[in-house]
Amino acid sequence: QVQLVESGGGLVQAGDSLRLACAGSGRTFNNYNVGWFRQAPGSARESVAAISRGGGQSLYAESVKGRFTISRDNAGNLVYLQMSSLRPEDTAVYYCAAYLDRGVLSRDHVFDIWGQGTQVTVSS
Repeated sequence: QVQLVESGGGLVQAGDSLRLACAGSGRTFNNYNVGWFRQAPGSARESVAAISRGGGQSLYAESVKGRFTISRDNAGNLVYLQMSSLRPEDTAVYYCAAYLDRGVLSRDHVFDIWGQGTQVTVSS
């Protein structure tokens, strides 16, 4: 069973960049599609981005397209979320999550493995 641990969150100013990392344990990490989600206080959790098991396909929410980039390093069991031009509305707890690939990458898929989250705060 793969386990996920996020890191890289922090307090930044609007316009800054930040890179989050999701470290996966287990030899089968590259069998999983991985997504980043976020949840702001009082709001529902939302999908931000997702990447296929091999890294060849990625999907983004409209709100982050052109500003965020998801990537992965399967040799190191890592998935990254590079965030640029950060806005106060990007403030949230960010989670990475995974599901076993069955041939389809979707941000709406049921992700059944979750990390504990990392806080990102963007000040204006």
